[in-house]
Amino acid sequence: MKIKVLFEDKNIIVLDKPAGLAVHADVRTLDEDSVSSFIIENYPTLKNVGEPMEVEVAGGKKIKIPRPGIVHRLDKETSGVLIVARNQKTFEFLKEQFQSHTIKKVYRAFVYGYVPDPKASLATGKRGVINVPIGRSPRDIRMWTAGRGARLPLRDALTEYVVLERFSDIENPKTKPDTEHQFSYIEAYPKTGRTHQIRVHMRYINHPVVSDPLYRGVKDYSLGMKRLALHAYSITFRLPSGELKTVESPFPMDFKKAIKTYLPKVK
Repeated sequence: MKIKVLFEDKNIIVLDKPAGLAVHADVRTLDEDSVSSFIIENYPTLKNVGEPMEVEVAGGKKIKIPRPGIVHRLDKETSGVLIVARNQKTFEFLKEQFQSHTIKKVYRAFVYGYVPDPKASLATGKRGVINVPIGRSPRDIRMWTAGRGARLPLRDALTEYVVLERFSDIENPKTKPDTEHQFSYIEAYPKTGRTHQIRVHMRYINHPVVSDPLYRGVKDYSLGMKRLALHAYSITFRLPSGELKTVESPFPMDFKKAIKTYLPKVK
């Protein structure tokens, strides 16, 4: 298994996580490849860095699932930048940045429908703001829900976004295309780090992420994306030296193909 390293020094590694690879195993996938198994294989000294996840298995026995140096996570089908700490001191240093929301994360996504321009304000500029708490779905244990209907406890969640482009998957439509052929290309900025946050918030405003297996509802897989059309494009954080560092992840092939096909003028 190969994962591209985007940045590396004595304290930190930033990986380019491919879509389809889990960050760490769970009870059902202990023998499957993951970012964690890649780290243990290629950076064995990181084995005891961080905080393992303790889970209960059949018979009440508890096991620890290693998460070597992993400070945050990405959904299995999300591609892009992932930070790993190389020692415990740096792990705690990065963890504090995540908890205080000083780390800046930028995502790119294709979503269904034409997302309207948000109302500009002095506070947010031209960014849209989704400030709606998230809780477990009452219907599906795998899912989360924003706003009414979510199970307690609710967790504050804040996502900002801008619309980069609106487009149709029909070539040269003579009239305004039906809503099923309307899409938007957005940039999202999660200010909190809740599970599935961008996916849940985009669904909340009726523009779920393209090809999302959980939250797209009855909509078809689209734009040639056979997986969740969400990419962790960049992350900005502070190094232990005090330097502010930004690392970007190149678009994977499926994103490149969709951009080239539908948005040839967009970078």
